[in-house]
Amino acid sequence: MFGIDDAVAAGANLITSIIERVWPNPTEEEKAKIERIKIETATALETMKIQLSAIIAEAKSEDPWTSRARPTFLYVMYAVIGLCFIGGILGIWWPDEVGRASTNIAALLNAVPDDLWWLFGAGYLGYTGARSFEKRRGMKR
Repeated sequence: MFGIDDAVAAGANLITSIIERVWPNPTEEEKAKIERIKIETATALETMKIQLSAIIAEAKSEDPWTSRARPTFLYVMYAVIGLCFIGGILGIWWPDEVGRASTNIAALLNAVPDDLWWLFGAGYLGYTGARSFEKRRGMKR
């Protein structure tokens, strides 16, 4: 996938090769390279501003699903884990049925792509880390 960073890098390389051909004088070449670095930095800063503004807009959204999507995903995962424990307890009275159910649940959980489990872990750690940071700083939600 060709992203903004790749485009900036390709553009920077192109500008560098043009600078080296147009300005053979080392002093002028250095000035031009410094200007190129300034342009790259400004472009990277603008990209970060755009990404940050999208994150802030999502967090301030009035739509309850948009602003609560991450915690809701965590709650769903908590429910899945909790149901596994409940199934284990029910196995005391109905071992055959729970054995069959656990086989089915294991098959279902194995059907979940690894990327989704990694996303859960990253979301869990990111969300709880950010909330802990906010609480320590005394920030409101």
